[in-house]
Amino acid sequence: MSRLTLLALWLLCQLAHAVASLWMLISIIVGSPRALQIAIGYDQVANAATGGTVDQTISRRAARGAREGMPQWCMLCKLLDLVALDHCKNNDVPGD
Repeated sequence: MSRLTLLALWLLCQLAHAVASLWMLISIIVGSPRALQIAIGYDQVANAATGGTVDQTISRRAARGAREGMPQWCMLCKLLDLVALDHCKNNDVPGD
């Protein structure tokens, strides 16, 4: 894929981010469950950007890494547990 095409895709992604961010804020204000779905989408994007797969969240990746004893993922799970108790454990899928 050419650099020009990738640049065009990047610009479209920036527009999508602005729309998603605004939509998420509105969803939070009106109490819509869509806000969580948008947050999960951002989570998947962050996972893909850091070398994970597109259809997996960082939480699931961290849970798998912690299960395998990888220190960086164990540390992330501890941080995520501060936000939601047993966050990684609740996002772990054995055999994943």
